[in-house]
Amino acid sequence: MPDVVYLLKVSRPRFWVYLLGPYLVGLIAAAVSRDDLLNWNYAVFALYFTIPANLLVYGVNDVCDYETDKLNPKKTDYETLVTPERRTTVLSAIMLLNLPFAAGLITVPIAAINVLAAFLLLSIFYSAKPVRAKAVPFLDSAFNILYIMPGVFAYAFVTGGLPPWQAIAAGGLWTAAMHAFSAIPDIEVDRKAGLATIATTLGRGGTHLFCLIAYVASAILSVRFLGSLGIIFGAVYSLMMAVSSFNRNREGVFSLYRYFPIVNAVVGFCLFWYVAITKFLLCVFFPCDPGNLN
Repeated sequence: MPDVVYLLKVSRPRFWVYLLGPYLVGLIAAAVSRDDLLNWNYAVFALYFTIPANLLVYGVNDVCDYETDKLNPKKTDYETLVTPERRTTVLSAIMLLNLPFAAGLITVPIAAINVLAAFLLLSIFYSAKPVRAKAVPFLDSAFNILYIMPGVFAYAFVTGGLPPWQAIAAGGLWTAAMHAFSAIPDIEVDRKAGLATIATTLGRGGTHLFCLIAYVASAILSVRFLGSLGIIFGAVYSLMMAVSSFNRNREGVFSLYRYFPIVNAVVGFCLFWYVAITKFLLCVFFPCDPGNLN
């Protein structure tokens, strides 16, 4: 019998919001009526972006990264180390939990299927060879656009098309910054293991600057859709980068990094309800056509 608790830890529940959150935002952004939100097909894929998709993303990462992870204290006191004898269990669980959702693709438009395929490829080859993007500076951050793919998938699921390029670009810059910041606490360990990342290339200060620029650019692109809320979000992340940059050691940066899931969850919650309220709640009081993102 598989160790369910262990597999749950490998899927990193604290980070589930990074896949499920974008899916829900993409769904609400694309919906044109409240009835859309009651479609059981959408609920099925909301379930997918909990443990199945997260176990895929983080399980493949941990299986491929044992040689560096065993040197990283974060893997034992904050995350979970996948040792060689656990690899078969983890990979089997990934297959077992992900394959059943393939049957649900018969209800999905071709555009959404293509997006889900992109999500799978990005998730696997971020860590796995022959690409192993995480070992290629800048490509490692670029591949983290995988985290907005659930939102793009949901949008395409509902509408049959893709959201505006500005929305995708804003999300991609946000995920690139998120990844780059997460790599800062690992600079020393990665250098010791011979792993090149955006953070080992740019150093602590350069990576903080990269994150700041990416967050500001993301905020500017999001203003078209979120107005002043996009600026507020950009200011929050920019302030976090400024505070983090004054920490001269790994422990200081890592202590702030541990708050990131909370900050991202709050931002995602606000984003979801901003879209929901402006599209649907106001329509209770005023005649309007919710439409989708444009």
